[in-house]
Amino acid sequence: EIYCLKCNLFMIKDSIFSNLLNDSIFMSVSFVKIKAKNRFEVHNLEILSILYGGLLGDVYAERRNNGAGTRFSFQQESSHLSYLIWLHEKISSLGYCNPKLPLVQTRLGKGGKVRKYARFHTWTYSNLNWIQEEWYEDKIKKVPLSLKEYLNPLSLSIWIMDDGGKVSKGLKLATNNFKYEDCLFLSTLLWEKFNLKSSVQSAGTTNQYCIYIWKQSMPLLRYIVKDHIIPSMKYKIED
Repeated sequence: EIYCLKCNLFMIKDSIFSNLLNDSIFMSVSFVKIKAKNRFEVHNLEILSILYGGLLGDVYAERRNNGAGTRFSFQQESSHLSYLIWLHEKISSLGYCNPKLPLVQTRLGKGGKVRKYARFHTWTYSNLNWIQEEWYEDKIKKVPLSLKEYLNPLSLSIWIMDDGGKVSKGLKLATNNFKYEDCLFLSTLLWEKFNLKSSVQSAGTTNQYCIYIWKQSMPLLRYIVKDHIIPSMKYKIED
């Protein structure tokens, strides 16, 4: 049997060997879904950067199967569908989710307004439970100290595409759901990791804060994320 990382399946084969090609020919293939506890991938920096960057934004880490494993949910409004498709392509190419494209769905928003959105989930992994444990306390998201290891140009780009917004000549990162201390930690990391100057500001609501990246740091920020920001999101960092 052969494990297919992309599909999270075992392929159980019967084969005959060709004398000429010295290769196996698949005569029949059956698929067996792999349980979370039996997935033993060594997770590389790219997928961890994607998850950490997403968790700074709108991504949700969910414990499933009575806590046996964790999956990550990605969702965007239909206006940002190209971004969600880009995320899906990256994650599915790494073998962490179903390769089937996410579909646009509808739901009722505030005031009965119909909203369109799309979402997808990763597979469920027991050996990613540690991320859920790092990021949540009593089901409330927090910023873990381990972010120091995974905040890089890719994760920063995903954070910006998820929750960034152009404000005058600078950039605002919507960190409303994080505590003030978490926001200070994030602002410090932006300086320590990238030499980006930023400040923590009130988001206009009690106990809600955002991070503002100064206009003096925007040229450097554009250089740092230029290889990862997709075309439809470049408006957030343009001069």
